[in-house]
Amino acid sequence: MDVPLWLAVIVVGWLGIKLTRPPAWQVVLLLLGGYLIAGSFLSPAVNSIVK
Repeated sequence: MDVPLWLAVIVVGWLGIKLTRPPAWQVVLLLLGGYLIAGSFLSPAVNSIVK
């Protein structure tokens, strides 16, 4: 079965929020921080760590 990446990310994110119940500011901070790092000069370093 082939599941699109965007669907898997949404399901894992939803389950993580439902099960652990982090504060809303923490979720926003992680999403915004990830978005900003992905577009910055740090993205090659993060990419090498993730791979």
